[in-house]
Amino acid sequence: MEFLSSRLIIRPVDRQRSLAFYRDTLGLAVFREFPGGTVFFTGNGHLEVSGRGHGPPSPDLAIWLQVRDLAAAVAELREKGVPIVREPRLEPWGLRESWLADPDGIRIVLVEVPPEHPMRLDSRKP
Repeated sequence: MEFLSSRLIIRPVDRQRSLAFYRDTLGLAVFREFPGGTVFFTGNGHLEVSGRGHGPPSPDLAIWLQVRDLAAAVAELREKGVPIVREPRLEPWGLRESWLADPDGIRIVLVEVPPEHPMRLDSRKP
């Protein structure tokens, strides 16, 4: 089986409110729009906001977004009035993370990969 592309699809309770959050507050660029939905770029992935949700999101769901500078990203979000659910910290697995939530309560994990983390190391043999 070969997979060519992927995206995360969320069904917000209030689509316009969520569109404003992802587009204007987080600053995600629009990949495409269609009747009833918008797809955003999320680095090398996509986030589709479409349809209508009918309840709170599962606490098991999280959107993982990598940023270059976590402290700067959190400061920018604070300036925009976004509540930070969990302050930046270094996790046991070596990533710096901070949490916030979208208008429906979906957890968004902002991640900075430190220079010394294995995800940044070149594993090719010299």
